[in-house]
Amino acid sequence: MPNFKCKNIKNIKLPFEKNGVEFLWSAKNDNIELLFTKVENESFFLQIKKNKSEFVIKGDKNSKPNQIGYLQKALMAFKDEFCEEIINEAISLKNNRLLKKTSIIIKDLDQLLNILETKEKIYIEIGFGSGRHLLYQAQNNKDALVLGIEIYTPAIEQVAKLAIVKNLDNVLLMQNDARLLFSILKSKSVDKVFLHFPVPWDKKPHRRVISDSFCQECNRILKQNATFELRSDSYEYFEYTKECFLKIPNLSIKFYKNENLEISSKYEDRWKKQEKDIYDLIISNFNDEFLSNKKEDFDLNVNINNLEKIKDNFKNVKYKGNDFFVHFENYYIIDDKNLLLKIAFGAFYKPEHVYFILNSNIDFVFKKPFKTIENLNAFKKFKQMLLNMQIS
Repeated sequence: MPNFKCKNIKNIKLPFEKNGVEFLWSAKNDNIELLFTKVENESFFLQIKKNKSEFVIKGDKNSKPNQIGYLQKALMAFKDEFCEEIINEAISLKNNRLLKKTSIIIKDLDQLLNILETKEKIYIEIGFGSGRHLLYQAQNNKDALVLGIEIYTPAIEQVAKLAIVKNLDNVLLMQNDARLLFSILKSKSVDKVFLHFPVPWDKKPHRRVISDSFCQECNRILKQNATFELRSDSYEYFEYTKECFLKIPNLSIKFYKNENLEISSKYEDRWKKQEKDIYDLIISNFNDEFLSNKKEDFDLNVNINNLEKIKDNFKNVKYKGNDFFVHFENYYIIDDKNLLLKIAFGAFYKPEHVYFILNSNIDFVFKKPFKTIENLNAFKKFKQMLLNMQIS
């Protein structure tokens, strides 16, 4: 992650704005200062940490912007304005980074849902990597919106650049976990889901994209004549996926071995050179019934009347429920009337790292997390634990 080190930091007067970078407020504890930053309407924290005789300034990994160029720009602005005696740096703006905001990369979930609402045909590819297959689908299906879900920022930026070069206006890319994204998609709204060469996680199956709950969500979001398509070099993963989908009644299942597709990924090229077998699993005939995904919202109504008690009783503790957890990680002081909490909660397989501002009430600093059952249950427990801290 981009960062730099310096020996001295000048007095920081907030708010501050220069060249499209805004530093609005900060929160501190004994070790770290978090600086709330905005670039091109994206919000994130810069982290300032004192290590002996030097300061380390970098992006906060739990709030980093979708485009790494925004973080680089913010770091350069902070370095130029507030820092003295630079020791070393790794923040140069590179030509392969996207600095100009592009509509291809989308971060706002509400905006994504609004866009999907207007589309009659939707394809989703999970973990698109180099983007060969995703761009092929977009080029050959101009009537479909092709949504790519990926967790690696460099892959998202590279594929966005390729989509721009190819003048593809039917591509959207998002950095997120597909398992969580599926939980908020509208029922019976998707035409195809592609999962090509996922990491098999043979020794850590809980990290797999595929699970019983994921297959149930596919059954909910895919139209009756839609398809889920797995392509894998792992026979074990192929069999595991088939068994998960077989738990849903009346689905149609087709499978093939060593089929040649019109487009081949770099991983597939590698496996073919090694003479490995390639397995395809195609699921269709999804239940033609409306399955609602309507869930309650995060109820922010909680009575905060003693910030001092919360600070005094704050501990790095973790609560584990049957299918969710809550982890109180840290707190930071904004001023006498405002406290910042860093909390991890949600499903064990995909925790949400969330920042809350506490004053007389409570609110999210950034966007609300996904409204999954695990997140909603974890949030209820978090509020209960917060109340207990004020009376203990």
